[in-house]
Amino acid sequence: MAGRGDPPEGTPEGLPGGGEDEYGAVVFDESFVRAARLQEYSARERTGPDARAVRTLPPPVLHARPGNGGAWVVMGLALLLALSLATAIHIGLRRAQSVPAAAPRAEPLRMTVIPLAPPGPVPGGEPADLYHRSPAAHHRIAAAGITLPAIRRTSGFSESEVRTALVVAKEYLVMSSLNPAVLTGDTVRPVRVLLDPAQLDAFDRDVGFRAGGARPSGTGWLLRFDPAKVALADPAVRVRGSLRYTESGADTLEIASSHTFTYALRPAAPPGASRAPSATPGPADPGRTDPASLFVARRELRLRFDHEDILRHRTELVASHLQAGPQSCSGESTSALRPLLAGERAAPGAPAGTDPYANGTSPAAGLCGALAPAAQPTPSPQPAPPAD
Repeated sequence: MAGRGDPPEGTPEGLPGGGEDEYGAVVFDESFVRAARLQEYSARERTGPDARAVRTLPPPVLHARPGNGGAWVVMGLALLLALSLATAIHIGLRRAQSVPAAAPRAEPLRMTVIPLAPPGPVPGGEPADLYHRSPAAHHRIAAAGITLPAIRRTSGFSESEVRTALVVAKEYLVMSSLNPAVLTGDTVRPVRVLLDPAQLDAFDRDVGFRAGGARPSGTGWLLRFDPAKVALADPAVRVRGSLRYTESGADTLEIASSHTFTYALRPAAPPGASRAPSATPGPADPGRTDPASLFVARRELRLRFDHEDILRHRTELVASHLQAGPQSCSGESTSALRPLLAGERAAPGAPAGTDPYANGTSPAAGLCGALAPAAQPTPSPQPAPPAD
């Protein structure tokens, strides 16, 4: 017989009270009920025409219970992750800084040297008289002839930076064109210390400062005479020219120089005699009786500066153009200038030409020009014959 409350046919299989009660051990405590996402409406709330049987509750807010360390574990893991990331970034930056930077590369120097051959014998005389009878009569002496232009700031360089660049350019001209020790081949260091480090290898090779270098072409970097043949008759070199500056890029300042240098020269002193020039204006060797002659060099340079060069008091020589005479066209003048002295004539013949139709490598044609008679001292006036 069925028990009280049971259906007449007995409890169906699989329902509570029939067979095994699979939910008998489940206890729906208060926390379970509160965590439920569905909640049944009351009988009054279900009487409406649009009423639903259940409603959805918002997700429960979890509160850290006293003694529960889960939140602290999460915070610790996040902190550990942040520290690891910071350490990795720091190590990466240290390694990047420890890698040596690539050596800077400079633009190769573009150099042109043109000897100027005289049409006749080279005039001679005393230095003061030769200067007086030449176009250099009113030129300034030595560094005083290298004047600075008006200085104004540019869009990328301050007035102070422009002034410093011009001062370095003037110093380069003085050391490479007027320094007696450089002119006579005793040293190249005063010029070398003013160059950007990226150009030092090329400089050392071209001026013959380093053994085993290629064909010297030092006159692109500096002016020097063959000390075995000529000497300064007067260290008071006459100079005239100009300096111009322009900003060629956001971080590049270029200075163009164009100057004429006029030197008074004599034959080199005999072996064993001192050839050291005087440090003050005047005859370099008052005891010499050889006639002096003038040598003119028209030198045009293009110097480049960036902010680092200005800060370090150095420059990069980009281009050098030199016309100098009197010289012979057949003489090699790239390693040192070889002036013709008083009474000498240019060697006959023109430089060897280059055949543009010849296959393979042709010999390079030399450049040469003619020294205009007006560029030399005028003949000294002849004394009038005695009256009868």
